[in-house]
Amino acid sequence: MKPTKTIEILLVEDNPADILLTEEAFSEAEFPHRLHVARDGVDALNFLRRQGPYAGVPTPDVILLDLNMPRMGGLEVLDVLKADAELRNVPVIVLTTSRAENDIWRSYNLHANAYIPKPVTVSEFIDVIQSFRAFWFSTAALSPKHQP
Repeated sequence: MKPTKTIEILLVEDNPADILLTEEAFSEAEFPHRLHVARDGVDALNFLRRQGPYAGVPTPDVILLDLNMPRMGGLEVLDVLKADAELRNVPVIVLTTSRAENDIWRSYNLHANAYIPKPVTVSEFIDVIQSFRAFWFSTAALSPKHQP
C-alpha cells in the first residue's frame, strides 16, 4: 500500500555528511515525502513546537533522531518528547552511529519506537531507508493523528 499523502519526516542530525547521505538515500526512496532537518536537539524542539523560524511547519509523521549532538543530545530530546502530551505519539526512530548497549537500552527505556545503527555505505543506507518506508508506511499502523 502506497502512502496517499506526503510523509513529513524530521531528521535531527548535526553531521553535514550524514544529512547529505540521508537526503541521498531518501531521494532514492519511491514514496512522497518531505525531509525537514533540525541540526540539534534544541532546533528539533523548536521545530516540533513551531517556535521562532519554524512557525507554521507541519507536525512530522516520524522523527529520525541522532543521539550525539551539540547543545541537546538525542536522549534528552527523546525524554522531552515522550513527556509531552502533544508530541509523545510521534514515532521516533533513533538513527545513530552508536552501537553501545547502554544507548540502545536508554533509547528504548525512553520509549523510542526503533533503534537503527547507521549504515556506512550509501547502498546500505538506501536499503535501510527502503525497509524503513516499507515498515512504517506500509506495514505498521500509525496513530490516527499521524497516519499518511
